[in-house]
Amino acid sequence: MQCLSTRGQAPTVDLAAALQAGLAPDGGLYVPEHLPAASPAAINADAHAGLPAVAAEVLAPFFADGPLAEALPAVCRASLDLPLPIEPIPARADGIGAAWMLELFHGPTAAFKDFAARFLAECMDRLAAPGAVRTILVATSGDTGGAVAAAFHGREAFRVRILYPDGRVSPLQAHQLGAFGGNVTAYRVAGSFDDCQRLVKGALNDPELRRRAALSTANSICIGRLLPQVAYYAYAALRLQAEAGPELQVIVPTGNLGNALACVLARELGFPIGDIWLATNANRTLPDYFERGDYVGRDGLATLANAMDVGDPSNFERLAWLYRDRDLRQARIHALSVSDDAIRARIRREYEARDLVVCPHTACAMDVLAQRRRARDRRPFLIAATAHPAKFAEVVEPLIGRPIDAPPALADLLARPSHAEPLAPQPEALARILRQDA
Repeated sequence: MQCLSTRGQAPTVDLAAALQAGLAPDGGLYVPEHLPAASPAAINADAHAGLPAVAAEVLAPFFADGPLAEALPAVCRASLDLPLPIEPIPARADGIGAAWMLELFHGPTAAFKDFAARFLAECMDRLAAPGAVRTILVATSGDTGGAVAAAFHGREAFRVRILYPDGRVSPLQAHQLGAFGGNVTAYRVAGSFDDCQRLVKGALNDPELRRRAALSTANSICIGRLLPQVAYYAYAALRLQAEAGPELQVIVPTGNLGNALACVLARELGFPIGDIWLATNANRTLPDYFERGDYVGRDGLATLANAMDVGDPSNFERLAWLYRDRDLRQARIHALSVSDDAIRARIRREYEARDLVVCPHTACAMDVLAQRRRARDRRPFLIAATAHPAKFAEVVEPLIGRPIDAPPALADLLARPSHAEPLAPQPEALARILRQDA
């Protein structure tokens, strides 16, 4: 599979090269030159064998004829063999419509990004040149950094540099980011996630710095992060097809739009997915676009759902490219914004009504589901539950009135010492660090 840049000014490269580069030389995001024709009916039997088997089938056309083609099943087994419950959401009194929750938070860092980060690390490790060391540069609004750190920690072919907005991730997330040590270093940036993202993109767009430090990224701007996420939506749609019927509506909490774009791609490949709802927090860039048709990136606002505090989502560029010959606002994609007050109310209400404890991001999706039910939308819905609520205990526990136990892997990280270096939100400050890595 060849990949090209969304901006059309860079040479096409094979998937392995796109995966290692992260960002195209013209500043665009790599996309598949074409989408392969999937055969959901043929893959359906694998759905009961588990996610790794489905992923190997779904992703095989993308990796065909490349250096990872033969290794793909092993990559999927090594990275995607994580618990992936699909739980029915208990009906409330109105009983309108069936709904399920895709629990994506049972990996080592208790967030959905564990799936894709582990997949990318397995791929890049197999592609690494003997003796070479590559720098993985990552901007995080909370969860990406921890997942990438866990996936690449201890791999000799990589050093990991994580940038996060100081004071704008949860205390647990901040501790987690600084607790790995070894080949992983965390930097607390005096700014927003968008500042961190600009620093990463700027470094990747600097040819001399990129060459000297052997730079790559594991943010969702990297196509290697996007593809494995397609697989779990395909898996869920196939597993639920008998109960949900021909189309499953999906609600995805979203910030940088990578996870939601993966769901869109799964639908484009032919899997039985209908309308896709983007649940955002108070950052209204996407809802405003789908309401008015004008995309206006802006600085991110700090909210309770901090991993979604993105004002200029990078993957909108991929989404616009995918629908370049069609009207994106007629693509059965919708976006709704959920305020902090609504997040608090939803966390409390779900616990009281269903004994269901959700993180602030999943609460955004649950609130969108509630809005659809109030509109008498009886269709079957799947919610992507993106993080374990223990990662946001300072928000959730006061609302439900009881403590939340952290999963064992997360508890282990919290028991370790943690340290993050300060970093000014200036390109030269980051460049000095990366030059020292070279």
